[in-house]
Order: sequence, then C-alpha cells, then structure tokens
Amino acid sequence: MTLAHAALPAPACAPPAPARWGYIRPMALLLFLGVLVLLAFRLSDLLLMLFGAVIVAVALRALAQPLERYLRLSPRLAVGAAIALAVVVITLVSWLVGDRLLAQVDDLSRKLPAALSVITNWARERAIGAALWKVWRGTNADDVPWSSLAIAATQTLSAVGGVGLVLVVGAYLAGDPVLYREGLVRLVPRPYRGRVDDAMLASGHALSRWLLGQGISMLFVGTSTAIGLALLGLPLALTLGLLAGALAFIPFFGPIASGVLAVLLAFMQGPEKALYVAGLCVLIQQIEGNLLMPLVQRWAVELPPVLGITAAVIFGLLFGLPGVILASPLMVVAMVLVRKLYIDGVLEA
Repeated sequence: MTLAHAALPAPACAPPAPARWGYIRPMALLLFLGVLVLLAFRLSDLLLMLFGAVIVAVALRALAQPLERYLRLSPRLAVGAAIALAVVVITLVSWLVGDRLLAQVDDLSRKLPAALSVITNWARERAIGAALWKVWRGTNADDVPWSSLAIAATQTLSAVGGVGLVLVVGAYLAGDPVLYREGLVRLVPRPYRGRVDDAMLASGHALSRWLLGQGISMLFVGTSTAIGLALLGLPLALTLGLLAGALAFIPFFGPIASGVLAVLLAFMQGPEKALYVAGLCVLIQQIEGNLLMPLVQRWAVELPPVLGITAAVIFGLLFGLPGVILASPLMVVAMVLVRKLYIDGVLEA
C-alpha cells in the first residue's frame, strides 16, 4: 500500500437497511392504525348498519342451516326458503293479532300523558315528591330539553329508516358468506390471513350462539310479561309484553325501561296495582337471570353483566341509540376477536 492510499480516510459505513426500517415500519403502522380508527369513527353510521346486516345474515344462516341439511338445498336456496318462512310467520302473526296490537299501541300513546299526570300529582302530594318537584321546576322551569329530545327522535327515525337496507344487505351476506369473508381476509397481509380467518369464523359462531340464547330470553320475558300483566288485569298487556320482549335485547337498561313503562300505566289504577306490576317485573327478571340464562348459557355464549352494561354505556356515548341497541353483539364479537387475535395470537403464541 502506498503512502497516498494510506492517507485517504476510511469510508464511513452506511447503516444497514433493516436498521432504518426498524424505526419507520412501526411509525407507519401506528399512522395507518390511527387513520383507520379516524375513518371508522367518521363512517360509524355506515359501519353500524353493516354490523346490523351481519347480525341479520347470522340469524338467516341459523334458520337456513336446518333447511340446508334436511331438505338438501343449496346455501342460497336455503336462505331464500328461510326468508320466505320468516315472511310467512310475520304475515300470519300480523293477521292474527295485528289489528289488536295496533289498537293497543294507539291506546298506549293516548294513555301515556295521562299516566304521567297521575304519577306526577301523586308524587307532589308527598313531602319528598313536592321537594323534588320544586327542585325540578327551579332548574327546568323554562328550559325543557327539546334539543335533546329532537336529537333522540332524529336518531330513532334514522335507525328505523335504515332497517330496510340492513335487511337487504343481510340477505345478500347470508346468501354467500364465504365470498365476503374471503374478500375481507385478502385485505390482510398474507402471514396473518389464517389467523384472521379463524377469528372471523369464531366471531360468527359466537354471534350465532348468542343470538339464539338472547332470542330464548326475549321470548320468555315477552310472553311471561304479557301473561302476568293480563292476570293482574292491566290493560295493554299484549303491547307491553311485546315491548318488554323487544327491549330485553338491550341488557340492564331495556328491562328497566319496559318495567318503568308498565308501572307508569299501572299507576292509573292506583299505587297498589303499580306495586304489584313492579313486583311482577322484578320476579320475571330474577327468573330470567338466575334460572333461565344459566341453563341457556351452557351451550350459548355468556356475556358477563358488567361487560354488557359497560358496552351499552360506551357504545351509546359514541354512537347514540344504534350503539345502545347493538352494544351486546358488538361486545360479543370484540371478546372473540381479542381472544383470538391478541390473547391466543400474541400473548400465548
């Protein structure tokens, strides 16, 4: 080696490519996840409608599987037969009790203001009721929360208006669920596709089992409420039983709402009748929670009560009334995804 070559400084070693990517890739992943969360929040109404369609699809698949197995029908024909069967059942029930139910609903809308007036006057005759009434009038004398009521009404009408679209999309999803599931899996990097596919299958299975268990619970609550109120001589027993069964879909808050409505109407016949109705509602909820559901949850998915209540509060604050309605199935799917993708896939891998 010559002196000139020895005087030349040694070239600096460039950092290896993996070292540079070691910092860039996590930052890019975090940025992507942040954009994804922001986009999901912006499109929350659409995503909730899609999730509602998934629930419809799962329910239709649960109805179609026995037809597919015993009648040897293709999946699409089985779903079509399940839809036709559901339409026939709904039409038959509407023909049998539809007029009576509509008359009771109309009667309920007329009796609610009178029931509110009766219970208000009864409370104002008591010392504690009068004190509470003064506090209420002092803080809300001319400040009726009409804006909040308008927002709630708008959200309710929006949810009702999207039911048709949810049903149509759910029927298409039920007709060929493999096509749509594989399409979603292809959006995931190849090394994780198998794990994500397993998680989606497990979520669908858990949601199907939860819907079956919840349907049994709703049927029991609605039927027992209607029969019990009829035996107590309370009018509108059929409508109140139907509302109680439907509201049982929402854990904790749904039974409270239906019970308050029944007690409110019972006050029109006196405080003693209201006390009997309140005892009936508590008894039905105790039987449903302590006897029926433990039997159902042996083969259905168990959603812990605390998680159900927390989900209703969180999703209600985030998405309004649709979030409250879909809180329980959302939590069921979230539990399965966390277990499959994080606990089994990361912590115990």
